[in-house]
Amino acid sequence: MELNMHSLNNLRVMEVVDINLGAKLGYIRDLKIDCDESKIVSILIPVQKSNWFGKMDMLEIPWEDVVKIGVDVILVNSKEKTVSDM
Repeated sequence: MELNMHSLNNLRVMEVVDINLGAKLGYIRDLKIDCDESKIVSILIPVQKSNWFGKMDMLEIPWEDVVKIGVDVILVNSKEKTVSDM
């Protein structure tokens, strides 16, 4: 089994695409990490809003919903969940 390694900077420049909708979701803004277990829990992607001064909403995708990390794209099986003001 080949072990693929990616840095956080590499992940942040890859576009996230939902395989169910065939839609581009955006780029990773942040990660939730379980420090006790030393693993990634979920990825956070900003959701565009029309209000400039409002809180930023984030789309949270559990790490187990990441299907494939390619050369320049991350494929996810999204079950959309929005997190406010992360």
